[in-house]
Amino acid sequence: MLLRIGIEESDVIVNEHDVFGHGVNLAARLAALAGPGDIVVSAAVREQITPDLDADVEDLGECFLKHVKDPVRAYRIRPPGLAAPPRLPAVPVNLFPTLAVIPFTGRGVGKEHNILGDILAEELIRDFSRSPDLNVISRLSTTAFSHRLVSLDEVRDHLNANYVLSGTYRVDGDRIRLDAELAESKSSGIIWSERMEGKTDSIIIGDSEIIGRLTRDARLAIVSREVKRSTLQSLPTLESYSLLMGAVALMHRMSLKDFQHAHDLLEALIDRASQQSVPRAWLAQWHVLRWQQGWTDDPDRDAAQALDCSKRALDADPESSLALSIDGLVRTHFTKELDIAAESYRKAVEANPNDPLARLHKGALHAFTDQGGLAVEETDRALSLSPLDLHRYYYDSLAATACLSANNFEDALLLAEKSLRANKAHTSTIRVKAVTQWQLGLYDDARRTAEELLILEPTLTVSKWSQRSPGATSKMGKHFANVLRKLGIPK
Repeated sequence: MLLRIGIEESDVIVNEHDVFGHGVNLAARLAALAGPGDIVVSAAVREQITPDLDADVEDLGECFLKHVKDPVRAYRIRPPGLAAPPRLPAVPVNLFPTLAVIPFTGRGVGKEHNILGDILAEELIRDFSRSPDLNVISRLSTTAFSHRLVSLDEVRDHLNANYVLSGTYRVDGDRIRLDAELAESKSSGIIWSERMEGKTDSIIIGDSEIIGRLTRDARLAIVSREVKRSTLQSLPTLESYSLLMGAVALMHRMSLKDFQHAHDLLEALIDRASQQSVPRAWLAQWHVLRWQQGWTDDPDRDAAQALDCSKRALDADPESSLALSIDGLVRTHFTKELDIAAESYRKAVEANPNDPLARLHKGALHAFTDQGGLAVEETDRALSLSPLDLHRYYYDSLAATACLSANNFEDALLLAEKSLRANKAHTSTIRVKAVTQWQLGLYDDARRTAEELLILEPTLTVSKWSQRSPGATSKMGKHFANVLRKLGIPK
């Protein structure tokens, strides 16, 4: 049995049943920083330890602890002269729900069309497997349920799936009609169903709009279910994947109430899975988004917390493309260390060349450094890698910035408008839209857009934007600031 130990020196209150005091709470929070077999102590304890003689001391830096207002200097302590114990892998935590796609059942079809149900399932599994927020049961496992009448309980027991997608189909000439339904295996309830129609041949060759629609709508139904669950149930009763999916979805809604709830969900998940990289990476992005929206009342603290989160995410998994990409995002927006950010993005793409978020952030960095051509190239790649992303507005927004930096004003406006149709409260996109309209000579439209911007962010000034923008000193950034002034944004 390997324990995690936190130590603080402090006066405490002791009664017959318990021990109380700030020091007790701090010791418990320090223990949350420890890995299996580790001891983590405060600065007060560290001052009483002689390195090498008493212990091997590793400085963990300023750490932000839950329910502790100010950062705490923490140290990892090990026996002197002994090699560090091997780091154990993080305890497995199910961060993503599992989906099983059962082969569709033909109704009144000839032998030549019996195989269509298996083809549908195979193509859907291929599409779902590209989703970053789902575990998908393999086709070889779900094929066992082909042409069988089975209950959701049987599927759940054999495949351990949280959600099951199944359906029936009919063929009429060169047309196929589908009835699809998505069920939650635990409750046996149908959470989404839809009827679709398309060309039979397009499904056979794997080039069907039906497949894309089914994948997109089913994913949206799963996320909507988890968001609803995360807003109605108490945090301790939620599954880990409900906490994560709910948090990521809610923080992208750009509603202040939902945004704060997203923070609470991520904190609860970190308490539950302290050695996992993913929730800490998303919490780092949460701080970046709050900074970009102008919602922070303490930028320095947000910066420190974002850096702390991204550091711990990378400590947990140094090769995580998500953690590397968001570390680059933090460096880009908070510390303005663009060279370090570029290296983080390079490592993220190297770790996973098909990570759309890494490509997107890398493209945005090119835009901030007046490399418009490279910016468009990377953001186009990101868009192609994530055609059905539930937060596509975010991709379209940064792609609009890339086009603006490359003087592709028509494309920039189209992308900004598309982004705002999906999320009209994203102030970063509204700024890009206003500047792009001005560049196209649509001066009245640009002024109206600027008025909408000030309604959402009434305290915005050009100097505040310049302080926040990583590209403020670039050629594009200086021109951007000049247009904002012309649009009536206060200096």
